Amino acid sequence: MTDRIQRLKKTSKWKKLFFSLLAFNILIIIMLLTLIFWPVSENRLVITEEASEQTSSEFVIRTSKQNLNSLVNAYIEKLLGDSKHHYRVSLEEDVHLIGELPVFSSTVPLSVHFEPLVQENGDLILKQRSISVGLLELPNQKIMEYMDKYLPMPEWVTVNPKNQEIYVAVTDMDIQSNFQVAVETIDLEANNLAFKLKVPYETLGIEMLRD
Repeated sequence: MTDRIQRLKKTSKWKKLFFSLLAFNILIIIMLLTLIFWPVSENRLVITEEASEQTSSEFVIRTSKQNLNSLVNAYIEKLLGDSKHHYRVSLEEDVHLIGELPVFSSTVPLSVHFEPLVQENGDLILKQRSISVGLLELPNQKIMEYMDKYLPMPEWVTVNPKNQEIYVAVTDMDIQSNFQVAVETIDLEANNLAFKLKVPYETLGIEMLRD
């Protein structure tokens, strides 16, 4: 009789353990399903008081002049479209602009060498070092006036014939992703080029909240 009672107690004990484990597994499954299918209305990043003023993150991107050269010329090609007057840029020891200009009802080859000067705000000034239009002898300022008149430029690029330079407002570039770009370093001789990329949190759909 005593053995039977002990067997019943053991059976009851195993049943309790089995159902407890079963209930625990069911609870885990319910939690996982809840996390997976719980509706998310918006992405939010909760931060502390100290970081609450930060609305973006900044990265430094390094590249080579070969990569930048390909990107710049691809942009120029798209910009020019069906324009009659074409030009391209070659990043060598300096910035070399090569193209053609209409002069006296004809066109002449254009070659301009610029020295890139990085500004404190992240923009770039291309300072003219040498310039020529075929075998013609024209004042540098006059040639740059022709460039300003006939060569299509983005809105954020300004040709300044008087100072014989081109101002490249990199920080005013209209980028679809709403990222902000600025020049960090341009050393063509050392092939050292770096750009700052600022990514606003709101662009990624992230709302900053105080903890």
